[in-house]
Formats: sequence, structure tokens, C-alpha cells
Amino acid sequence: MKAVTEFASFTLNKALAAKATMLAAGKTPEEIQAGLGESFKLEGEKLTYFVNALEIASQNTQNLKRVLVVRLNEGEAAPAKATQVEELHYVPEFLILTAPKPAAKPDGKFGGRPNRGGGSAPKSSPWGMSPEEKAMKNKKPAAAKPS
Repeated sequence: MKAVTEFASFTLNKALAAKATMLAAGKTPEEIQAGLGESFKLEGEKLTYFVNALEIASQNTQNLKRVLVVRLNEGEAAPAKATQVEELHYVPEFLILTAPKPAAKPDGKFGGRPNRGGGSAPKSSPWGMSPEEKAMKNKKPAAAKPS
């Protein structure tokens, strides 16, 4: 398989909007092709490829990444979603979007890391102990005197 050219989705989307505007104005297919050639600075074979790629892109524009124009070598099979126009194949490529994962609730401090302390209660202040907590810690219970 040999790539001849490719057209990005943003270019194709702009061209589809321009084509829709020209169709609404009552232009003929030849005038539309000439107008697209002037707007996108294309001529000859490249313009023909572009118009054919527009037809492929118009079938499904959602999540379209690009349309590849390829020429198959002898004995090669066409890709699954390829559309053949004359001797070339037009292959639309789509973005593969994954479902977003739900955000995990932070379990402890430091941006969601679990609290790995020795089972002690979390500190009340991220800057250390308050003076009252220090006083409570320094106060030791009186040891019972042997009788």
C-alpha cells in the first residue's frame, strides 16, 4: 500500500461547510469544485482527490481524524473501511476515544495517597502539632508508687 496523500479533518470540515454554502447558493458541481480549488489552493489531481475525500468524510464526520488516499500494490487487500474510487482507495481514520475513569476520592493527604501511618489518627494540622497538643503529649501520667 502506498500513500498518495492525506487530508486532515479540520480541512475537510471547513470544505464541507464551504460546499454546503455553495450548494445553498445554487452552484453547479463544476462551480463547487472550482470554488473549492480556489479556496484551498488545490488543482489537478490533488483537487480531484480532495473532492472524493470530501464525499467520504461527509458520510461520517464525528471523530474523523483524516482521510488517507492510497494506491494498493498488486495482490494487496483493501483496508476494512476503504472506499474505492477509480484506482485509488480512500481510507477514513477515526479517533479512538476512551471513557473517562471516575475520579478517585483522596483517602489521605498528599494528593490521594492512602494514609500509611501506624494506625494513628490523622493530624489536625498539616504544619505539625498545636501548642495544646504538644502540652498534652508532654504530660505523662503519674506512675503508681509501690507500697
